[in-house]
Order: sequence, then C-alpha cells, then structure tokens
Amino acid sequence: MKLTAEPILPRSYYRAPIAKFSQADPHSVLGILTENSEHAIEPPQRDAWLDEISILQWLLIDLQGELFLEFNIPRMGRRIDALVVAGPVIFVIEFKVGESKFFRADLDQVWDYALDLKNFHKGSHTAPILPILIATRAQHSDLTLPPLHADLVYRPVKCATEGLRNLIDLALLTIAGPPIDVEAWAWSPYHPTPTIVEAAQNLYASHSVEAIARHDAGATNLRVTSKRVEDIVEEARTSGQKRICFVTGVPGAGKTLVGLNIATQKIDKSKPTHAVFLSGNAPLVAVLREALVRDQVARQASAGVRMLKKEVGETVKAFIQNVHHFRDEALRDPAAPVDRVVIFDEAQRAWNKKQTASFMIRKKNFHGFNQSEPEFLISYLDRHKDWAVIVCLVGGGQEINTGEAGIAAWLDAVRTAFPDWHVDISHELRDSEYAAGEAIDLIKDHPKVRWDQDLHLAVSMRSFRADNVSAFVKAVLDIDEDGARGALKMLQDRYPIVLTRCIDKARRWIRERARGTERYGLLASSEAQRLKPHAIDVRVEINPVHWFLNERTDTRSSYYLEDAATEFQIQGLELDWACVTWDGDLRFSKNGWAFHSFCGSKWQNIHKTDRREYLRNAYRVLLTRARQGMVLFIPEGCPEDPTRNASYYDPTFNYLQGLGIPIIE
Repeated sequence: MKLTAEPILPRSYYRAPIAKFSQADPHSVLGILTENSEHAIEPPQRDAWLDEISILQWLLIDLQGELFLEFNIPRMGRRIDALVVAGPVIFVIEFKVGESKFFRADLDQVWDYALDLKNFHKGSHTAPILPILIATRAQHSDLTLPPLHADLVYRPVKCATEGLRNLIDLALLTIAGPPIDVEAWAWSPYHPTPTIVEAAQNLYASHSVEAIARHDAGATNLRVTSKRVEDIVEEARTSGQKRICFVTGVPGAGKTLVGLNIATQKIDKSKPTHAVFLSGNAPLVAVLREALVRDQVARQASAGVRMLKKEVGETVKAFIQNVHHFRDEALRDPAAPVDRVVIFDEAQRAWNKKQTASFMIRKKNFHGFNQSEPEFLISYLDRHKDWAVIVCLVGGGQEINTGEAGIAAWLDAVRTAFPDWHVDISHELRDSEYAAGEAIDLIKDHPKVRWDQDLHLAVSMRSFRADNVSAFVKAVLDIDEDGARGALKMLQDRYPIVLTRCIDKARRWIRERARGTERYGLLASSEAQRLKPHAIDVRVEINPVHWFLNERTDTRSSYYLEDAATEFQIQGLELDWACVTWDGDLRFSKNGWAFHSFCGSKWQNIHKTDRREYLRNAYRVLLTRARQGMVLFIPEGCPEDPTRNASYYDPTFNYLQGLGIPIIE
C-alpha cells in the first residue's frame, strides 16, 4: 500500500477565481479540463463541458468567489460538475444538460456529493452547503430555500438554467457568517470512510487504498497495520519462509479493508505473490462480487467499452472466493495452490474438527477426515516448497454459528502440526474477547512466535460519526451499565441511538434521517421468531445481493423496510442507518441475560454455553452494523398471546432506557 503524508483533497480539473473564469476563453477552459482528465474526452462530454462553461460564465459574472470544475470525490469515484465557494457558503452544482425534468436519482446524486463533503472534508465540516441540480431545459426553478439541516446541509434545490444566480444570491442573503478562506478550504484534508462495498470497488478498480481510507490521527493504525502485513509478505518471500499472521480489530475497524488491500495489490496470477481473499461468509462474498461486477461494467461503459457481466465476473471470482470452494479445490488437486498469499476473513468462524468431518461425510462422501478446517487449510498452503503467507483476520465476539472453531483452532494447528511456520500475532489476541482460551498460553513460548502491536485495529472506521460505538455495544452486552452510559454520552450527539415500542415510528425515524442514497434497513436475530405479528418474519430468507445493492424502487431492497436481514446476512457488511428489532430471544433479567429459542409453539431456554454465546454475538453483530445511527425496536408484548408476554420484553426495554437511550414518541 502506498503511504503518503496526510492526504489532501485532490485538486479539481479546473480552478480559478470567478472573475478570472468569467473573462476566460471557453475553449481555453475546455483545454485545461481536457488536459487534466484521466480519460480521452469523447464529443458528448466535450459538448456538455462547453455548455456548462457558457452557462456559468453568463450567470456567475460579478459574483465574488472561487470556481472548481470537475471536483474529485474519491470515496465515490465521481466528480462534481461545478463547485462554487462564495461568502460563507459552498454551492455544489450538478448539470443535466439537455434534461427538462428533475429525477430522484439525480437529486440524490448531488445530495450525496454535499454529504460527502460535510462528513469527510475537514474544511467543509462547519460550512453551510447548498446542493443545486440544474436541468438545462427545465421551465421552472425553486424560488425558496428548503429548511437547513442541523449539520448545515440543505436538501437539494431544483433549478432551470436561468434560476441559478437567483438561488445563489438568495442563499448569500439568507446565510450569515464569515467568508470561507478558500485557500485553506481547498487544501484541507479529506478523511473518507468508505463502506466495505465502496472500498472493494475502489481498491479493485485502482489497486490503491491511498485515496479511499480515512487517515486522520484516530485511525492511523489502519495504515500502519496494512503496511505491517505487506512487510510480513515481503519478508516471507525474500527469506523463503512460511508465515501466518493474526490481525485483530474491533467491529468496523477495517480488518476486511486490510485484507482486500493485500489481495488487490497482488491480484495477478502470473506473479509469484498472487493473493486471494477468502471468506466463509456467503452473503459477503455474493454482495462484494456483484458490486464489483456492476461497478466494473459501469466504469467500462462510461469509457465507451461494452463488457458483459459474465465476462467481468470470471475475473472477480479469482479475487474473492468462498473459503469452502477453496478447500474443495485442495481435496480435488494434490498440488499446491497457485496462490502464495491467502487472506481468511473472519478466521475465527472456520469450522472445528467435528463440524468439518461431519460435512465431509454428508456432502463429500469423504470418510476418515480428522482435521479441523484451519489445520487442513494451512496444510494446503504448506504444499508450497518454499514460501507462503496466511493472513487471519480475527473479529472479537463474532462467532455466531454451530461448529465455528474460534481462533484457538488456528493456534493449535500451527503449534501441533506446523512447527516450522513463523507466527506473527496481534498482542490483543490475548484479550478474552477473542476467545483464544488456553491455546494462546500454549503457543506463547513457541520459538517462532512474534507478538506485534501493529497488527491490531483499535478504532472503528464503520461509525465515522463516533468511533466508540463498539465499546458501547460491548458494555451493553456485558451489562457494564456505567461503561455503557459513559460511552453513550460520548457518541449520542453525533451518532443517535433511540428506543421505541412502535415499529412504524422506527421506520419513520429512519426515513426522516436518511438523505441521498444513504442505505437503511431492518435487522433481526435469526432466533427472533415472534416478530411476525409486526410483519417481520426472519424465516423468509432475503437475497443479500438485492437487499444490499438494489435501489429504493426495488421492493427486495433494504430501503423498503419490509424484509429483515439476520446476523448471518449482515455480518461483514453495513448500513448507514439501522432498525434493530429486539425479540424475546435475548432478555434482560435480574440475573443477567436470559437466552431463549422458539421451538414449535413456545420459547425454550438455551442451556448450552456455546449457543448462548452465539446468540449474544448475534446481537453484537446487529448492533454494530450502522454507520450513522440506529433505532432499537422492542415490542410491547401482547396479553392475549402467551408467546409475546410483556415480561419477555419490558425488562430489556427498561434496561436500555435506564442507560440513557432516549425514547422517540
């Protein structure tokens, strides 16, 4: 991964004081845009630029301020058509040349640009931002400004060509404040925090994490950890060693981003350092693959190249694979894999010996198998005669399914079966949250173990509004009331968490807060069997590709707030806003959490320790998926329904309310 000093917001293709721009030859401006473009400019783009230049020179004359054309938004891989900084206001302008109507997708696009600046560009944090959509053949413009949001981003205004200057003048008359220091603003740092889907798309397209990852002081260790893993790979290659390293991190800290970075850096199968990203999380694999395919097809189309999804999909499959398919290839072929670097996402979810042996008999008719999945996967890479690297990405409290071995199985396999492998271990793996148990004590004196504090990601990147959400959730589930109250006070202003007993209020709360294309959805535990009276049926399995990637007009998408994703579909992925529905499966009581499963027509106690932990971890997953805020819905119960007794819900609601979580009315 390329490392730079604190990254600066990339320059636009063109920048000038408005007075200078107004007097410039339009073709000279076009020449600068063309020269700075990363792609060959086709006639439609050239003509659109000339139209935009003509309109802006006509309407911005005598305005005091600075103009930026084709302003880069790296996280989104897009460019703002025009950006004007005048007085105390930032104007984000998107042109639809030749259009006579205003479409929802176009309004969302310019709104997304404004929100990206507000959230991730330091110089824009305190500035009012007005997004403007211009349809050049429209007949009417908005005549008033919409209400200003608390974060100073307006809802987009619709504008015909002639109405642009009126809206700018109205905003400058309405909004008071000191003028923006344009030079300081232009060079202000940009700290993007992409979703995992955005990160995968940008990494796959550009093979560089440089411009898409947040790099502020609080998240410096993302760069440090990525660089450390790359160093381990290079050390193994040059010295002919086999190495396995364990990267830990809090939920949303960027473990998957670290893995994707390594994989995209070394994606070429013709090179000896070829890498592959593996996950046993089928929804994650499906969503990332489809997102990459759609993005690559769209990028090629914008460059005038037509590609079939199937054609792109074959390349993507070699980059992101299901770990079980990788394992099956090892059974079919006795040779070493083509891959030298293998990244296992959520490595603690690999199967134990019992689960693996059972699967081999039932599905593969393979009898006598006596290895855990970690041991077998290490043995596959061990077939290389010289060097190989395994990167295990480890989440704490993330085991959610029967047969998941936990990270101890990897440590035991290295210690007992592969003593020649060098081991690099995050110092945090000793924490009880990672459930390494006695395996961590048994391996600590291994002669080839190296403890490394740079292999831990301590800061959540998912919740860019508040990096201590995971600490709050941990305290809630640990029933650390003081810790939970303290964490909540630190995040509530920037990351709202609210409670309700009404699902309709929960849906309304989310819809009112989500702006642009910010994604939201319903979440529920897979054991939440008695939410069906509220039209939430977890037995109806969602298609994660449609749910996570399709637009708000698709009834299968998360936007409809009809189908709930469970911990199995949401793990490793994220939403901007989440409605976490809380059923009677996990209940607060005077003796701590009570664990239940709905069987037949009644709730039954869960007695097995591992199943209790899976349920607790399911809620840990659900409560750490939202990037910007969440509403917790806990039903009131129903006196006529013994499966929904109020006593199953009220203590949990009262516990969460007592922590200081506000109730929405």
